[in-house]
Amino acid sequence: MLAAYAARFAPDDPISALEVGERPEPVAPEGWVTVDVKATALNHHDLWSLKGVGLSEDKLPMILGCDAAGFDADGNEVVVHAVISDPAWKGDETLDPRRSLLSERYQGTLAEKVVVPAQNVIAKPAGLSFEEAACLPTAWLTAYRMLFTQSGLKPGDTVLVQGAGGGVATALITLARTAGYRVWATSRDEAKRAKAVEIGAHDAFESGARLPDRVDAVMETVGQATWSHSLKSLRPGGTVVISGATSGQAPKSAELNRIFFLQMRIQGSTMGTRQELAGLLSFLANTGIKPHIDSVMPLKDAREGFARMNQGDVFGKVIFTV
Repeated sequence: MLAAYAARFAPDDPISALEVGERPEPVAPEGWVTVDVKATALNHHDLWSLKGVGLSEDKLPMILGCDAAGFDADGNEVVVHAVISDPAWKGDETLDPRRSLLSERYQGTLAEKVVVPAQNVIAKPAGLSFEEAACLPTAWLTAYRMLFTQSGLKPGDTVLVQGAGGGVATALITLARTAGYRVWATSRDEAKRAKAVEIGAHDAFESGARLPDRVDAVMETVGQATWSHSLKSLRPGGTVVISGATSGQAPKSAELNRIFFLQMRIQGSTMGTRQELAGLLSFLANTGIKPHIDSVMPLKDAREGFARMNQGDVFGKVIFTV
């Protein structure tokens, strides 16, 4: 079957480690099911894997990808949940110390077929296309958990989304606006600031700019480049929810004095549960909002999509169709 996979690691040139070609079709072990993939989405996780982050060499070659929508063996339209927990684990699977994501221990979704535990398959709402549904299991689920599980926000509160443009950030903006928050966003790029307003932000500011007011919560996925601004923008007692650090994980200063003196809360957040994915699907079905798609291309052209993401020239999700 056709697949996009990591053949090696290349920290300085990740695209050179990507191969697009034939791989053996997966065989579902007991308790797992096969999904015929119709659409799959690209994430920063896939670029990091090509650099050798979160993926061990003994797992190569590894089919990349965490997101998929397609058909199960009975012909039902389904969405794949990418968090694989230990079979014995009970409760929130994101807290399972033995959990992994598809494309870490198990072959991923950038392929014609993928196998997953039976409980990791969720019915796709009829109102979402396969391309739209493929946006949800990583970026949109991460945003959903950040906003509705981890932030403590109430409708009417003000939230700042750092780094408008990426899949998680665009999801955060639209979900937050639909939920009744006042939404501000930042970007270095004027066009991305305009797009952020177009998809739901009440206002957008240049990265690092002083804001009109302090906010109740900051949604942080950028990390090192925006960390100081996130803390300075937060009201006393507010919350920074962080789910990634695409610009680096070592800010010049953690600003611990500011954090303890103003009693700020720093909340980590990783992916989401099956129940949260089901809630996200229902939220979109009930509100009619749609994921933001940057571009759609066939899986055979995956290298082009990876290059777009690596250059940072995206707004929304890059989708591959199968």
